[in-house]
Amino acid sequence: MNKRELFKNGPKITEIGLGTWQLGTKWGEPFNAEEAQNVLEEARLNGITLIDTADCYNGGNSERAIGSFLKKHPDGEKITVVTKCGRCLNPHTAEGYNRENITRFIEDSLSRLQLEQLDMVLLHCPPSEVFSKDETFETMENLKKSGKIASYGVSVEKVQDGIKAMEYGISAIEVVFNMFRLKPTEELFPLAKKKGVGIIARVPLASGLLTGRYNENTTFGEKDHRTTNRNGERFDKGETFSGVDFNTGLKAVAELKNLFKTEDLIPYALKWILMHEEVSAVIPGASKASQVSSNVRGAELPPLTDEQMKGVKEIYDKYIRESVHQNW
Repeated sequence: MNKRELFKNGPKITEIGLGTWQLGTKWGEPFNAEEAQNVLEEARLNGITLIDTADCYNGGNSERAIGSFLKKHPDGEKITVVTKCGRCLNPHTAEGYNRENITRFIEDSLSRLQLEQLDMVLLHCPPSEVFSKDETFETMENLKKSGKIASYGVSVEKVQDGIKAMEYGISAIEVVFNMFRLKPTEELFPLAKKKGVGIIARVPLASGLLTGRYNENTTFGEKDHRTTNRNGERFDKGETFSGVDFNTGLKAVAELKNLFKTEDLIPYALKWILMHEEVSAVIPGASKASQVSSNVRGAELPPLTDEQMKGVKEIYDKYIRESVHQNW
């Protein structure tokens, strides 16, 4: 698999990584430690060298599983782990992103991952007020100077938060970017390229909508965010189907299938993201091992044609832009 710099002069990582929000489990179901190890092993066998996680994923079990996995392969190819902190705060407010809490979050992640230094830590979609809070970023910089973390950045809901964060010394931004979320290309990507800040594309398959496997009869578990958060009842609406109305998304997906002449959109959705040179990596998730090898196929496709790239934008403009573009 091709490798790209995580950020300017940063480590080289595979352009397709592994997202671990649902590592070893489907959304809303109990954590399965054995399946988590199977997923991580499959990622290793497919050459993946970037794993994205967070302290809150599966109540810390995602980090614990990754820590155990790394211990089993001490002599293998270097795997870069990106973790996130902040969403464990309750209430999740800007005031909570203070020196004491952030330092504790980092220490806890170090313990769960069984590491002496974290490769990269991202503030986990904090309230917008945090992006003007010097104490937060000074704390991250001090943790870097102390050797607790090698680099830091932010995961954002809104493009403007990412732009604001680049006023500080961040190395990377994680942002929702997919065929249903084109806004980051307008301001965020050019500025990140100019500053040497890496871009990690998250929610690349729009919560599965861009797999091409769903239809109007598809149902999800009662605790699955695709059932419970369609209108932002639990957290930001943009995390679920990228903020796209499900039935509207299905209409757009039907046209995408026609454009790419396939029922399986996964490799094309991932390749489309990788066609943007500003992107350091894309991090599709996997709840079971077979999904990992399916995701990797995106890196194996030849470059998309100008006609295909234009077609995606036309479908976005027709179905998605009006309801999504200005919201994030």
